[in-house]
Amino acid sequence: MPNLPTGGPALPQERRLLTAIPGPRSRDLQSRKSAAVAQGVGTIMPVYAAAAGGGVVVDVDGNSLIDFGSGIAVTTVGNSAPALVQAVQDQLASFTHTCFMVTPYDGYVRVAEALNRITPGDHPKRTALFNSGAEAVENAVKIARAYTGKQAVVAFDHAYHGRTNLTMAMTAKNHPYKSGFGPFAGEVYRAPMSYPFRDQGIDGPAAARRAIEVIEKQVGSENLAAVVIEPIQGEGGFVVPADGFLPALAAWCRDHDVVFVADEVQTGFARTGDLFACEHEGVVPDLIVTAKGIAGGLPLSAVTGRAEIMDAPHVGGLGGTYGGNPLACAAALAVIEMIETDGLVDRARAIGDLMAERLRKTQAADERIGDVRGRGAMLAVELVVPGTTEPDADLTRRVATAAHAKGLIVLTCGTFGNVLRFLPPLSIPDHLLIEGLDLLDTVLEESR
Repeated sequence: MPNLPTGGPALPQERRLLTAIPGPRSRDLQSRKSAAVAQGVGTIMPVYAAAAGGGVVVDVDGNSLIDFGSGIAVTTVGNSAPALVQAVQDQLASFTHTCFMVTPYDGYVRVAEALNRITPGDHPKRTALFNSGAEAVENAVKIARAYTGKQAVVAFDHAYHGRTNLTMAMTAKNHPYKSGFGPFAGEVYRAPMSYPFRDQGIDGPAAARRAIEVIEKQVGSENLAAVVIEPIQGEGGFVVPADGFLPALAAWCRDHDVVFVADEVQTGFARTGDLFACEHEGVVPDLIVTAKGIAGGLPLSAVTGRAEIMDAPHVGGLGGTYGGNPLACAAALAVIEMIETDGLVDRARAIGDLMAERLRKTQAADERIGDVRGRGAMLAVELVVPGTTEPDADLTRRVATAAHAKGLIVLTCGTFGNVLRFLPPLSIPDHLLIEGLDLLDTVLEESR
């Protein structure tokens, strides 16, 4: 068993319900939120956090909830892990901001060096740091356009790349991400994804040929700057493409002078049982986009890639006031060290083995579970009408809501709204994983 970082104060690693969920203090805060915060900012659970660490989130009413969400794959190493807290405190005592574009600092350079070292491929690399996943995706597109002199971008069915104007155009799902917010950026095209559960036996190479045919007919490689893809799709439903799909796309891009961009915002930093998900099939992207788990909860993102591509934009063409903030850089360096020294890649695989075995047993007893998929600590179940592949979004909502009421944080996703996804922090102890899965079994049984 790896040395698991347990997070901030030594929180008891237990589920504990002192009130109904949400409790009175959370309900009061939710009322204040409604009066003060824009309505468009929603919350999955109206439960307000007071502390978190290991595998639990403790709310303002003293309830301790099992965390199967990690703040959407952000607190991978555990919330408020001591080494991360110490690194940020040390940096905080020195300075909080100078703007790297004005008076730079070594933390930014050290993060770039670390990312150049640990991302796939042994070619010369460069890195640029930003604030959010969406911002990094936008900059990856800018870099690809500068390098190729071409404009078109291809994304995929079920993709999610962010909420900015360009990344909304690249995102597939309309509601809640896009509805009413257009017009969107142009020169964005969509190709079919490999989705084994819904592909009627189409293997990875055949799915790649299908996508490439669409790209060649509707866009043309002579116009195409970049193909941008999540190696495992996140908000689109934790869709794991069939083996051979990603390598075939990467090879086509290489042969046609198209930049292959791996969006590893949700899959990166040990989440899938590899340091990066594209490593599973040995795919080496031209550019890799990272965020979420990179800095343990502080806002940071990056684009890392081949030096000749990354150096294509003119001086001053990349940047931003807060990009590579010193506190976030300190956190990222601590996260990378923890992943490497605490055996967290192996821990993600162990979590995946434990959870996948249990979920498949549940699937065997419940025909409403159409698919169990994912890798490492990034797993999902797709809920359907029994005997069909018809999505059952209503069941998914009911199961998630009932799990929340029992003290289990679970998230939903998927183009059809019918996927339960599981993203536990790698610091979670096994007994909480097992208890959470027991709760899920209970909720599914009660939902019949």
